[in-house]
Amino acid sequence: MARDNNKSPRRAEENDGLVKKLIQVNRVTKVVKGGRNMRFAAFVVVGNGAGKIGCAMGKATEVPEAIDKATARAKKNMVDVSLLGTSIPHEVLGKFGRGSVLMMPAAEGTGVIAGGPVRAVMEAVGIKNIRTKSHGTNNPFNCVKAAIEGLKALRTAEQIAQIRGKSVEEVNN
Repeated sequence: MARDNNKSPRRAEENDGLVKKLIQVNRVTKVVKGGRNMRFAAFVVVGNGAGKIGCAMGKATEVPEAIDKATARAKKNMVDVSLLGTSIPHEVLGKFGRGSVLMMPAAEGTGVIAGGPVRAVMEAVGIKNIRTKSHGTNNPFNCVKAAIEGLKALRTAEQIAQIRGKSVEEVNN
C-alpha cells in the first residue's frame, strides 16, 4: 500500500515558533463495573520566548493525544508578561494554592537558577537571567501556576508611570 506524501502524519509538529514544555504526565485510573479505565493527564507549558506564557492540563486515553489537548488549551490561555531585557523588572512573589515562588531579577550571565517546573516556565517565557526559590509545596502544578501568577503581577516603570499618570522620572524619585 503506497503512502500519500501530501497527507501529514497523525501527529504533525506545527512550526508556530512556540516553546512547548511537558511538565508532567499522570496515569489516571477510574474503577468501573467492567474493570479499570486507564487515561493519561498531561500538564504542558507553552510560551513564545518573548513575554507570553500559558499552561494547561489535557486528558485522553493516549499520551500524545493528552499532550496535544493540553498544548491547544495552553495556547488559548496565554498571558503577557512584562520583561526587562533578559530578566524581570523587580522582585515578585507568586502564590497559588499552598505553593509560592519567589522570583528575583539577576545580572546578565547568571542564567536560570530554578528547579524543575519553574525552570520550564522561565525558559518558555524567554527569561534568561533569574533567581527563584519555591516555598510551600513541590507539586509541579502548584509551582507552575504560582510562577505564572507572579509573572502576571510584574510591571515595568513605564507601565506604573502610565497607570499613575506621571512621568517615569517622577515615579522613580
